[in-house]
Amino acid sequence: MLIKKTRMKIDVLLGLQWGDEGKGKIVDVLSTRYDVIARFQGGPNAGHSLEFNNIKHVLHTIPSGVFRENTLNLIGNGVVIDPAAFTEEIEALEKLGIDLSMRLLISKKTHLILPTHRILDAASEKAKGKTKIGSTLRGIGPAYMDKTGRNGLRIGDLISGNFEKKYNELKAKHERMLKNLDFEYDISEYEKKWLEGIEVIRKFQLVDGEYMINKWLREGKKILAEGAQGTLLDIEYGTYPYVTSSHTVTAGVCIGLGVAPAKIGNVFGIFKAYITRVGSGPFPTELFDANGEKLQKEGHEYGATTGRPRRCGWLDLPALKYAVMINGVTHLVMTKADVLNNFVSFSAAVKYSVEGGKASDEMPFDMNSNIKPVYRQFDGWGTMNIDTTADKLPQQFADYVKFIENYTGAKIAIVSVGPKRIETIFLDENK
Repeated sequence: MLIKKTRMKIDVLLGLQWGDEGKGKIVDVLSTRYDVIARFQGGPNAGHSLEFNNIKHVLHTIPSGVFRENTLNLIGNGVVIDPAAFTEEIEALEKLGIDLSMRLLISKKTHLILPTHRILDAASEKAKGKTKIGSTLRGIGPAYMDKTGRNGLRIGDLISGNFEKKYNELKAKHERMLKNLDFEYDISEYEKKWLEGIEVIRKFQLVDGEYMINKWLREGKKILAEGAQGTLLDIEYGTYPYVTSSHTVTAGVCIGLGVAPAKIGNVFGIFKAYITRVGSGPFPTELFDANGEKLQKEGHEYGATTGRPRRCGWLDLPALKYAVMINGVTHLVMTKADVLNNFVSFSAAVKYSVEGGKASDEMPFDMNSNIKPVYRQFDGWGTMNIDTTADKLPQQFADYVKFIENYTGAKIAIVSVGPKRIETIFLDENK
């Protein structure tokens, strides 16, 4: 696969669907080509799965380049950190003999998730009843609300001298809000773990992330920005209001890491050969039949963070084309192509039938309205082993790839056919 040589550019890797596209594995595979992996948004609601040496690893906050010894990893200011969850992640990595003390850096402008943020999240979801968003209940939304409300607590506050005062003030504010929500809770045990996590964070390099990332660019270091969740969950461009609280798109890199738009290089957009969703919200191609059950079973479609079963459906091409447009995708990455091995035939949506029976290939303003997908059927390919090269792909699979490329206007450069590092096919080097 050809990665264009660009001076002082930061490459981007992000999801094009509702998350769970397989970003962690692809970052791990590509990380040997980069000096720095930088997370630019999201928090412990993310679950990036990697599998090698017969061990499955799930990362939530830490960038997916941590398993490569010569790779630096930065948690950018667009991320939100829960110190307790962060500590659990660090301890799991230490058990594997991975020392991150010299290769994990945290931006001082990164915001903290408080124990009371988690309670506010749970109380809010309960109050919404049937209209709940489907939150992971990790406190992500409330933390971002405090950030935009100019009340947030940041990593840099840990070394400011008045951290305890700021923490207690924000905690008291949350407790006043919770009284109005009539929600019983006890944070004592979690708060203890949280405060212990604060001390763990203090041991890492706390840096001015925006200066650091631009310094690395000037030095000619190769940097890959790693996104969490997916485009269709973006607060601005996703299926609102059933979205996350951050900018999951390419533009979020500029805000979340502090780089200028002109410094964006290649954009790797990841999508499954089908599509899944966790939690509530519209899903035009969702399957409620044996095919949906088969996708869930064959794809092991259960959330890496929550364990919740994922809703499954055929690939939504209008939504994929939309995501390619929004993100300026230069390289498409298809994952879980192997899950379709056992389908004699399958489908993909090529249009939506919207109000009045009108057909459209554009995502409507309100995805919650009555939308019916218009499908095109494809022949299955039976099997595909990892030694397959671009010129020896099963013809049915090659046809599927070509159709997607023509529809979206972007080339597929990488295909994943399993969770392991080696189960990756690099297509035409000129793509």
